[in-house]
Amino acid sequence: MRELILLRHAHAEAAANGQDDVDRPLSRQGQAEAEAAGNWLKSNGYLPDRVVCSSARRARETLEQVLSVVGYVEQRQEPRIYEATPGDLMAVADEHKELSRVLLVGHNPGLEQLAALLSSGQSGDFRGMPAGGIAVLKLPVDADLEPGIAELAAFWWP
Repeated sequence: MRELILLRHAHAEAAANGQDDVDRPLSRQGQAEAEAAGNWLKSNGYLPDRVVCSSARRARETLEQVLSVVGYVEQRQEPRIYEATPGDLMAVADEHKELSRVLLVGHNPGLEQLAALLSSGQSGDFRGMPAGGIAVLKLPVDADLEPGIAELAAFWWP
């Protein structure tokens, strides 16, 4: 089995006047949530082989806080994760299927819809993924991602 870990960015500040959404930083609450996410990942042994992170500032800052707890992990920024559909996210994740454990850091509604689609076969089955929330999906080793292929092994939120 391999694992795909989905991490929704932690709480961000509201956009300042004229600020692009992609440039919103984490709030103080978000920084604490991201650190808590790192502690949960580390204490449960979910240390990824690679992290693929949205290029949005709040996602990158979430990852920085997580890595301050878990230590260095190979990282790649991926602009396609920002505003991604579940299909977009599946394509990104499939590009890293040679690894045992990949962490995607991104946004809703894409992440929560992806978790539902992979585990239940229907993206409309999502129940919400709070800011800083984590879903761990177990997958067959060499299989391409498709609806219903995964088992939801763990779900956590700060």
